[in-house]
Amino acid sequence: MRDYLLTLCVTAAVTYLLTGPVRKFAIATGAMPEIRARDVHREPTPRLGGIAMFFGLCAGLLVADHLQNLNSVFELSNEPRALLSGAALIWLIGVLDDKFELDALIKLGAQMISAGVMVMQGLTILWLPIPGVGTVALTQWQGTLLTVALVVLTINAVNFVDGLDGLAAGMVCIAAAAFFLYAYRIWFGYTIEAAAPATLFAAILMGMCLGFLPHNMHPARIFMGDSGSMLIGLILAASAISITGQVDPDALKIFAGSTKAATHAALPVFIPLVLPLTIIAIPMADLVLAIVRRTWKGQSPFAADRGHLHHRLLEIGHSHSRAVLIMYFWSALIAFGTLAYSVHSTSMWIVLVVVALSAVGLVLLLLPRFTPRAPRWAEAVVPPRYRRRKVAPVPAAEPAEAGAPDEPAGPGESVGEEPVAVPAGVNGSTAIGHRSRFSDRSKAGARG
Repeated sequence: MRDYLLTLCVTAAVTYLLTGPVRKFAIATGAMPEIRARDVHREPTPRLGGIAMFFGLCAGLLVADHLQNLNSVFELSNEPRALLSGAALIWLIGVLDDKFELDALIKLGAQMISAGVMVMQGLTILWLPIPGVGTVALTQWQGTLLTVALVVLTINAVNFVDGLDGLAAGMVCIAAAAFFLYAYRIWFGYTIEAAAPATLFAAILMGMCLGFLPHNMHPARIFMGDSGSMLIGLILAASAISITGQVDPDALKIFAGSTKAATHAALPVFIPLVLPLTIIAIPMADLVLAIVRRTWKGQSPFAADRGHLHHRLLEIGHSHSRAVLIMYFWSALIAFGTLAYSVHSTSMWIVLVVVALSAVGLVLLLLPRFTPRAPRWAEAVVPPRYRRRKVAPVPAAEPAEAGAPDEPAGPGESVGEEPVAVPAGVNGSTAIGHRSRFSDRSKAGARG
C-alpha cells in the first residue's frame, strides 16, 4: 500500500507542478478558443491541461518501475506498456483537437485505434464469468470487439461530462478511488498477482486527477480539454479491462456448490465488468440521453447542445459549485455503493443506506425549487437568500419644464435610464446580478 501511495503522490505532484507552465504554453500558442453558445464560462480559458496529466502518467509509471514491490508488474506483464502506447496515441489526437478542433469522426477513429493498440499488446478481455456456468472463453474477435466497445464508451462518457469546472476530473477521481479499493482487495485479499496492474493504473489515475483539480476548480484557470478527458477515460477503461481479462475467475474458487450459491458467490467476479459502468453511470446516462435527444431532433449524435445534465442543474437554479458537488455526490454514492455491495452482498444495511442517501440526494437536487421564505419577524436572523425581496416603489417621472431643451445622453448612458455602477475589481468570470438560465438552446454550436 505504501508503494501505491508513493506512486499516487508523485503522479499528483508532477501533474500539479506542470499544469502552471502548460497553461502559459497554451496561452502562448493560442489554444484559447472563443466562448461558444453552450459554454458556461465567461472568459476565454486555455486548454491543453492534458499535457500535464500525460506527463504525470509517465512519471507515475517510471516511479513504479523502480519500486521493489511494484517492479514485478512490469516484469511479468506487458500491460503497462500497452497502456502507455494507447494513452500516448489518444493524448496526441486530443492535443491536436484542443488546438485545431478536429472532426468528431476523426476522434472516434483515433479512439478505436488506441483501443486496438492496447489489444495487440495483450490488454484485452479474454473471458466472461457466468454464474452457474463458469468461465466462458472469448474468441479473439469477440474479445477485441468487447474491449474496443468498452474503451470507446468510457472515453466518450467522460468527454461528455467535461462541461463544468472540475467536474470530469473529480468524478473520474471518485471512480478511480472506488476501483482502486476493489482491485486492491482482489490482489491482496485473494493474493492474485494478475490484479496488480489494474491497482497500479487506478492509483496513477487518482494522482493525475488530484494534481489537476486545484487548477481546474471553479473558476478554472485551465481546462483539461480533449487531451485530458479522453486520456483519463482510456485509463479508467484499461483498469477494468486489465482485471477482467487477466484475473482467472477459477482462481477465486467461487464456482462451487449449487447454481444459486455460485450465482451469489460470483458477484465479485462480475464487478470488474459492472463497476466501470456504474462508477460512470451519470456520464453514461448523459451520453445516452444526448444521443437520443439529438437523433429525435434530426441532428447528428455529435452535434452540441445545452441539454447535458450539468446544464440542466444550472437551469434549475443551482450555482456552478453546487452543481459540481451534486454530481460528485451521486457519483460517489453509485461507485462506493456498488463496491460495498460487492463485499457484503447479503447485508440489507447497505441497501438501506444507499436508499436513504438517494433520498438526501433528491432533496439537494430539487432544493432550488422549494426555497423557503422566512416570516417577516425572523428575517433579521436568517441568511439573505431566505428573506423576502422588497420591491422599491418606482418614482413618477417629473414633467420637463416648458422650454427647457433635452440634454443629450453622455457616453455609456442611454436615454431614460440611470447609469449602472459596476463594482471595482470585477472581471468577466464573476456573475453580476441575475444570470440567464440558457433558455435558448437552439444556438448551440460545435461539439458536445
